Amino acid sequence: MGRVDRAIRRQPVCRISLMRHKPSHRSDRQRIDVTELAIGLGGRIAILVPLGVLIGLADRRRFTVRWLVVAAFLVAINAFLLTGGYGWIPDVVGGEWDWQSKLFALCTTLAIAILPAFGWRRSGLTLKQEPGSIKAAVPVCLLYCAVFVAFAVAFPSGKVGVEEVAFQLTMPGLEEEPFYRGILLLALDRAFTGRKRFFGVEWGWGAVISCFLFGMAHAFGFSDGHFTFDWMIMALTALPSFIIVWLRIRTGSVLLPILLHNFGNSFSLIV
Repeated sequence: MGRVDRAIRRQPVCRISLMRHKPSHRSDRQRIDVTELAIGLGGRIAILVPLGVLIGLADRRRFTVRWLVVAAFLVAINAFLLTGGYGWIPDVVGGEWDWQSKLFALCTTLAIAILPAFGWRRSGLTLKQEPGSIKAAVPVCLLYCAVFVAFAVAFPSGKVGVEEVAFQLTMPGLEEEPFYRGILLLALDRAFTGRKRFFGVEWGWGAVISCFLFGMAHAFGFSDGHFTFDWMIMALTALPSFIIVWLRIRTGSVLLPILLHNFGNSFSLIV
């Protein structure tokens, strides 16, 4: 089996656990051409850029187009790495779960966050929490966990292997939160600097668009010659993202988002 086939067939498919990533079994999924993955990515960027420009033109004084371009570039780089460079990066790790692509994407996110234009602290890559934020975050975290416990009871998981549990306990949150709620959110917040205070935090279009892009990464694609979109997956990924973004903004850190993300992915596998 070629590297492209392995990279694609191990790509995430969202399940009812809202943010859990699980590759399809090799016998259950037809080979998706690399061109289709590239078209799917192009489609997301083709939605992001015009949408961002329209939002920005509504408030030109608080819109910086170059940071919107940076955000689109970040999305492209992340997608490239999560597909194993569309098959060009040799697979040396192996396994049923795509550890290698997640690790490459995480390392790239951390490297970008080091750049002066970003910065680890500004990107939320810090253990330090904003003063008083933990007290405010506890009820929100409990509510978030309760939702996933309810889903685990309503939709119990079948038998799973050790590798799956280990993957879901670590990689989804570790890779996705520093990207979507870290460097991508920072870039979008700089593209759209207008703010409205809501639920105790300052919201901008960057927070909304980052949630939208997270949902689109799960729900939107291209296969069999046409674009595909799943409204249910979009709702089950994008809407909980607003809770995660609230925690990121309120605490100034991606620590709680990482922990909750991995809890949501793995709870039903463990109980």
